Amino acid sequence: MGSATLGLAQENGGSLSGSLQAQAKFFQTDTLIGAFGTPQYDHELYGADSWLDLNYNNWGFDFGIRFDVFNNSNLLNPQSSYTDQGIGRWYVHKKVDKLDISGGYLYDQVGSGIIFRAYQERPLLIDNALYGVRLAYDINPDWQIKGFTGKQKRQFDTYDAIIKGGSIEGFYADTTGRFTIAPGFGAVARTFDDETVSQVVSAISTYTPVDSIGANYNTYSFTLYNTLTMGNFSWYVEGAFKSAETMFNPFIEKSNWNGTTSRGKLINQAGNIIYTSLSYAGNGLGITIEGKRNENMGYRTTPFATLNEGTINFLPPMSRINTYRLTARYAVAAQELGEQAVQLDVSYAPSRKLRFNANLSVIDDLDGNKLYRELFTEVTYKYKRKWQLTGGLQLQNYNQEVYEGKPGVPFVNTVTPYAEYLYKFDRRRSLRFEGQYMNTKQDFGSWLFGLAEFSIAPTWTFTISDMYNVDPKKTEKAIHYPRFDIYYTHKANRFSLSYVKQVEGVVCSGGVCRLEPAFSGVQFGVSSTF
Repeated sequence: MGSATLGLAQENGGSLSGSLQAQAKFFQTDTLIGAFGTPQYDHELYGADSWLDLNYNNWGFDFGIRFDVFNNSNLLNPQSSYTDQGIGRWYVHKKVDKLDISGGYLYDQVGSGIIFRAYQERPLLIDNALYGVRLAYDINPDWQIKGFTGKQKRQFDTYDAIIKGGSIEGFYADTTGRFTIAPGFGAVARTFDDETVSQVVSAISTYTPVDSIGANYNTYSFTLYNTLTMGNFSWYVEGAFKSAETMFNPFIEKSNWNGTTSRGKLINQAGNIIYTSLSYAGNGLGITIEGKRNENMGYRTTPFATLNEGTINFLPPMSRINTYRLTARYAVAAQELGEQAVQLDVSYAPSRKLRFNANLSVIDDLDGNKLYRELFTEVTYKYKRKWQLTGGLQLQNYNQEVYEGKPGVPFVNTVTPYAEYLYKFDRRRSLRFEGQYMNTKQDFGSWLFGLAEFSIAPTWTFTISDMYNVDPKKTEKAIHYPRFDIYYTHKANRFSLSYVKQVEGVVCSGGVCRLEPAFSGVQFGVSSTF
């Protein structure tokens, strides 16, 4: 939920601001859709997640603290229950002349985040803030150098590995105004703790000689990046290298002492990545082409962390972030062990009334095997300020075995036409319709989705939708997944109440994804700023 912050002036010249984000879920068992078998459905029946932020500025200091509450939460692991509460974040920041000082739980990144990114994604309960100290020094108005050290946050504790690093970034503008560059260089090192190294040594001691690997305490990563701007063109390029790191590969074969083989083993290999993005914008035309190749670029606080836990870096996604319910059903996460991908996005607006958009994503593994294909097209037409019509077609090829970890399942091939119509009665009242159809013979089969939304700005929004499994492949009969939402906004407060039946699928936020089981029940949410 997006929000703005309103400062409260104090007599001493300071300002206090804050925000609250909270959600509660009431679970109702529905064996027909697979919503059962977790603690929430079996006996807890209720779960809640809440974040309360407070920020205070005075005497040249910035102070912040956040209180987190998780009661029977399924955000950390959708198959289990997590309960805890406490101080989720605090920080102190001060600028002393050219020196910038920060301490506590810090969010930051080097370059695009390829070797280091400390950030949070609340919908996935990712909060890998760096618990430590960061110093940044302004060499001059255009160049800055920074360094940091600490441990990565793990709910209300930290991982034991030590993370340290730094970067230098600058900016240069040609005196003739023809171009600008913004170069940078960064380095990050991670040192395993003794217990983690002992676990690695214990694990590899069971391997046969052919699968034997080395183990090391320290892993180093380096990145070099630059943004070149020239007229209507902008070009970003970044290349990074990571020294040998012990990581887990779930796809590789391991030899067992009894002569059999099994999948999944620790490896100890170096990694590398090259990423680039070239954009053009002008005269109603926008073109962006991205390319990426990475190998063994997983970077974690421990090789025994799974899913989105303990990740030190962030790999940019190479597929479109879709918003419609069915076009977003099969979303892909970056493959840290290796992928090569290209993405092209083209938009053209010949007038204020008409806009075209097309996007192509091609993702393969390093052996050239297909992982993902998407062709997305969209046309939008606006008639004055009265109504707007959007429509398009999406084609997808999705490697469900790789992206969802389901061995032996076939490739998912989809054809999804969609349309959206928005009609404005006046400045406050509007009515919006969505219609989507996904044709596929794999996974759950084909889907039909419809939505109607009535809004009275800026206070009320009422939404009703249904996702219908018209050609089921996993159930004996077609199933409806209805949803009803009511949103109420009063000044800086927003409330939501929803009845939801949701099919199992992939949930993504910011290009990071996870597989989420089916949900059945009622959700209540509140977002407030002050």
